[in-house]
Amino acid sequence: MTKAVIFDFDYTLGDSTAGIALSINYALERLGFKQRSIPEIRKTVGLSLKNTFIALTSETERAEKFTELFRGKADEVMTANTVLYPDTMKVLESLRERGFKIGIVTTKFRYRIEQILKKFGAEELIDVIIGAEDVKAEKPSPEGLLAAISRLGADRVLYVGDSLVDAETAENAHVEFAAVLTGATSKADFEKHSRVFIAENLTELSDYGIAD
Repeated sequence: MTKAVIFDFDYTLGDSTAGIALSINYALERLGFKQRSIPEIRKTVGLSLKNTFIALTSETERAEKFTELFRGKADEVMTANTVLYPDTMKVLESLRERGFKIGIVTTKFRYRIEQILKKFGAEELIDVIIGAEDVKAEKPSPEGLLAAISRLGADRVLYVGDSLVDAETAENAHVEFAAVLTGATSKADFEKHSRVFIAENLTELSDYGIAD
């Protein structure tokens, strides 16, 4: 049996809040909107850029322009303003040593994740990355997660994420889901969804027998 653990990125493996905020507020200002606060922006992390724009402005017409402006600014600031969580490398290395296949499915662009992983010397620990440019429909569509599973050739899969969008993605793909509370979603909210475990962080996944 080939076992795999597939992760979301933002607020699951790392924190890009600073880069995301810089990119969102740059794009908003260019379109004539006021800047938004970090707490407001945190609530949108994990959404597609189109849905982020709608959530912050209640407008749909200029979502494509917002995406273009965001991406241009993010190319300048995102990698430098992203950190991995302190336990991320240890957990990934442990999974690799125990023979797990490892993937990332994210609404970030794949090339951005590749840059971030390279920055921290983690690129060799990941077998497959599915990003925004690799799918026609972003999460909670199961397209990206199913593509990752297919490429990994895995028989048993656990998807790990920090948001209700991640929980819904796992449900739609019919795979097991484990939640981490390192994002903006509460334990009570996760308890309403199908899941195998709710952990404070990646290290606590060892209680489920994954990360240790």
